[in-house]
Amino acid sequence: MTEARRTDLAAFLRTRRARITPEMVDLAPGPRRRTPGLRREEVAQLAGVGVTWYTWLEQGRPINVSGQVLDAVARTLMLDNAERQHLYRLTGQAEAPAVVDAGRIPAEMQGILDQLGDMPASVANSRSDVLAWNASYAALFPHVVEAPDGERNSLWQTFVNTAVPTRLVNRESELPRAVAVFRGAYSRHSDDPCWQDFVRRLSAESAEFARMWARQDVAEPGPRVKHFEHEVVGALRFSTTSLNASSAPEMRLIVYSPQDDATRSALAWLVGSGDTKS
Repeated sequence: MTEARRTDLAAFLRTRRARITPEMVDLAPGPRRRTPGLRREEVAQLAGVGVTWYTWLEQGRPINVSGQVLDAVARTLMLDNAERQHLYRLTGQAEAPAVVDAGRIPAEMQGILDQLGDMPASVANSRSDVLAWNASYAALFPHVVEAPDGERNSLWQTFVNTAVPTRLVNRESELPRAVAVFRGAYSRHSDDPCWQDFVRRLSAESAEFARMWARQDVAEPGPRVKHFEHEVVGALRFSTTSLNASSAPEMRLIVYSPQDDATRSALAWLVGSGDTKS
C-alpha cells in the first residue's frame, strides 16, 4: 500500500467513524467525548475484530484483510455501496460484491415502470426477488405480486408454485438458463446466509431446481424469448429485455415485449378485465 493510499484510508475511516453516534448503534453515550462519533475500540467491538487490528487498519499498516472483515467494518460504519467499494479499493482488495436492500428501489424506477404502459415490466434484484412492477405485469403474473414475503421471487414461483394462471411453456430451454444466471449472481453472495438459505429452501421444494443447480452451469442475463399459456386467454409470446440499473447495483429492469398482435390483444384484455396492483 502506498503512502498516499494509507493517508487516504486513515482519513476515510476516521471521517466515517466520526459521523456515527453511539445512539445510532445502540451504545450508551457514556462520558463526554473529546471527538465526535465512535471510538476505535467501539468500532472494533461492533465489527467483531480486535482493537489492535482495527487501529492498524486505520493506520494503513500491512495486515491481512479479508472481504468478510471489511464487510463487517462497512456495516458498522453504515457505509453505502459507493463508500464500501472505496474502502475495498483503498485496502487493495478486489471489487466488493454489491449489496442491495431488497426492500427499497430508487423512487424514479416505479415511474419508469408505469410509463411502460401495456408492456409488462418489473424490477428485480439478482436473487430474482420481484421488488416493483406495473399494472401489466400484475395482470400477467398475479401469483408473483400477491405472493408473501420470501416467495415474491420469479424463480420460486416458477419452480414451486404449480397453481398459476400463466404457465411457462418453453421450460426446457428457459429454466436451465435462469438457474445458470442465478448461479452467476450467487457466486458474488455465496457467503451470505440469506442466499444460502434461499438455495436450500428452493432445492428442498423443487427436485427440478436441485438437478439444475447441481449442473454448476453459469450464464449472464440477456434477452430471451418466453412462451406462456394463460388459463383464460391462451398462448402468449414475449421477448424479454433485462437492463441494469446504474443507480441501484444488481437491480434489473425486466421488460416483456409482446411478439405478436394476438399477445398484445390478450394482454390488453387481461389488464382491463380485473383489478391489478402496481
